[in-house]
Amino acid sequence: MALWGGRFKEKASLQFKKFNDSLPVDYRMAVQDIVGSIAWAGAIHDVGVLNDDELFRLTAALKELKASVEENPQQILLSDAEDIHSWVEIQLIEKTGDLGKKLHTGRSRNDQVATDLKLWCKETGGELLFALVNLQQAMMKLAEREKDTVLPGYTHLQRAQPITFGHWCLAYVEMFNRDIGRLKDALYRLDVSPLGSGALAGTAYPIDRNNLAHNLGFRTATMNSLDAVSDRDHVIELLASASISMMHLSRFAEDLIFYNSGEAGFVEMSDLVSSGSSLMPQKKNPDACELIRGKAGRVFGSLSGMLTTMKALALAYNKDMQEDKEGLFDALDTWQECMEMAVLVADGLKVNRSRTLAAAQQGYANATELADYLVSKDIPFREAHHIVGEVVLAAIDKSLPLEDLTLTQLQEFSDKIEQDVYQHLSIESTLDKREALGGTSKSQVKKALANSQTTDEHILNENVVGAPGKQQINSALKQVKQRLDAQRAAAMSVRRARMSDVDKIEQLVAFWAEQGEILPRSRDNIIYDIQNFVVAEVDGVVVGCASLYIYQTGLAEIRSVVIEEVMRKQGQGEALVQYLLEFAHQMELEQIIVLTYIPEYFGKLGFTSIDKSSLADNIIEDSEPSPHKDPEDEVAMVYMVN
Repeated sequence: MALWGGRFKEKASLQFKKFNDSLPVDYRMAVQDIVGSIAWAGAIHDVGVLNDDELFRLTAALKELKASVEENPQQILLSDAEDIHSWVEIQLIEKTGDLGKKLHTGRSRNDQVATDLKLWCKETGGELLFALVNLQQAMMKLAEREKDTVLPGYTHLQRAQPITFGHWCLAYVEMFNRDIGRLKDALYRLDVSPLGSGALAGTAYPIDRNNLAHNLGFRTATMNSLDAVSDRDHVIELLASASISMMHLSRFAEDLIFYNSGEAGFVEMSDLVSSGSSLMPQKKNPDACELIRGKAGRVFGSLSGMLTTMKALALAYNKDMQEDKEGLFDALDTWQECMEMAVLVADGLKVNRSRTLAAAQQGYANATELADYLVSKDIPFREAHHIVGEVVLAAIDKSLPLEDLTLTQLQEFSDKIEQDVYQHLSIESTLDKREALGGTSKSQVKKALANSQTTDEHILNENVVGAPGKQQINSALKQVKQRLDAQRAAAMSVRRARMSDVDKIEQLVAFWAEQGEILPRSRDNIIYDIQNFVVAEVDGVVVGCASLYIYQTGLAEIRSVVIEEVMRKQGQGEALVQYLLEFAHQMELEQIIVLTYIPEYFGKLGFTSIDKSSLADNIIEDSEPSPHKDPEDEVAMVYMVN
C-alpha cells in the first residue's frame, strides 16, 4: 500500500518502484520509526485528535510491533513496502484497522524521516563513542607495556631521533581524543527534534513541540520547519568525524605495516589479524592493517557523495536526500568495525625490542644531542649544526656511529668537545632530556598515560549530550564490550594449528570421541586437514582445538570443538569458535553451520537453530550419528557471517 496514491490514475511501473523504494536500506530505522510514532500518538492525543482508548490501542500495537522487530528485523525485508514508514503504517493498520490510519494526522514523511534518522544517529553515536574510548584504552595498554621500548622516530621516512614505543602509541591516543571531541560535538548539534515540522511549513495542530522533543530524548525542538526537514548537516558531520578518524586509523595501519615489514622487523602481528599467501608458504601478511587503510577511502567516498548530493538542493525536502542513509550506514559500520579491528591488532602486537633499539642506534639519531652539547659550550646553534654535519660525514666514511668516534677524532672538528660528550650521546640520555610537556622521556610518557586514563574514565561516566539515555547507552556499551572481550580472548589464546600440534589434536579428538561428544577422526585425516584446524593455548600448552570445513562458496561447518577436560568452562571453547567466526568473516564466507548436542552453548555465541533436513545431503552424510547419542537430539544451527 502506497501512502500517496490518491492523486494518481495509474500505478507506478515496477521499474520505478524498484528505483524509488528505500526499504532495503532504511529498514534499519524501524525501531526509531516506531518510537517516534509512539511519541507522535501521545502528542496528537494531547490536542484531541485521539481519545484515551485510541491512544492506548495504538500505543499497545506499536509496542508489540517494536518487540517483534527487535527480535527479528529481517522480517521487514520480506515486504514490498516503499519504505520503513510505509511498512510500520501497514503493520499498524493490520493490527488496529482504520484507527491506524489516524496516526499520521498532522505529520509528514519529511519530518518523520528526519526524526528517525536523528534518533538512529544518537543511538549509534553512543556505540561509536565507546568504540573510540575502547581503542584509546587499547593503545594506552600497549603504551604501558612498551613505555621503555626504544624506537627510531622518523621524518620523511628517514630515521630522525629516538623515541619510545609508548610515545608512539600516545600520539594515536591524542588523535583519537580529538576524534572523541568531534563526535561529541556532532552529537550535541544533532540533538534537536524536527518532529512536528510537517512537510515544510509546520503542523496545523497546536503540538507542544518542545515537550514532544523531550519525550523522544532530544534536548530541544528545531526552530525553523523549512530547515528542519531539509537539514542533513548531522549526516555530513558524522561522516566528517568518521573520515577524519579513519584517516588516523589509516596512518596507524600504515605505521604498523612498515614496522611489520621484513626490512624493519620491529613488530609481529598476531595470527588472528594476519593471513598467508596462496603461493608462498613463508608469507604472513598484515591484512587487517591493509584493510583498515583501504576502507578509509570507502568512508571518505561517503562524505564526498553526501556533500555533492546536498550542494545544490533548493529548500525544502527533495528526494535526493533519500541517498543520505546508505552511505551513512555503511560509513559508520565501517568505522566501528575498523576501530574494533585496530583493538585486536594492538592487543596482539609483539614488539621486537632488540630490533627497535638497534635501529634507533643507527642513522645518527643522536646528532642533535651533539649539536645541543656544543651549544652548551657557547657555540651558536647554527655553527654547531654545521660542525655536527661534518662530524656525521666523517663517521659515515668510517662506518662508525658518533659515540664510537674517539675524542681525538671528535676534537678535529671542535676543540670545545671534551670527554664528557659521551654521556650526552647515549640513547638513554637522548630520551631522558625530552622532559618538556609532551616529550618522549619516560617520566613524560608516564604522566601522559595517567592523564589519558583519567580522561577516558570521564568520557565514559559523563552524560553525553546528544547521545541516548544513560540506561540505553550502558546497554549498547555492554554489548560492544562483550563482543570485544570475546575477540580479545581469541586473540590472546588461539592460533592456527601447525604440524607439531598433530599429536595433541589426535589425543584430544580421540578422548572426546570415546565419550561420544564428537565424531572420531583418524590421524591421517587430521594431518590432511591440519590447515583448517586452530588450537587454544594456555601458557604455551595446547588445551583445545577446532576446525572449519568449507563445503562450497560461502558455506562452512565448525567441527571438532574440544577442550582438555581440566580446562573446560574457562572460555577456551568460546575463544576457538570466535576465532573461526572472525576467520570466516575475513574469508568472506556467508554462513557457518554446526551440528551439535549442546545448542544452548552455540546459541550464546550467535547461532540460531534451523531445520536439519534443510541441509544438503552431502552435509548430513559427512556427519554420521554418534553411537552414544540419540540422533534426534542433534540440532543444526547456523551463524550468518555478514
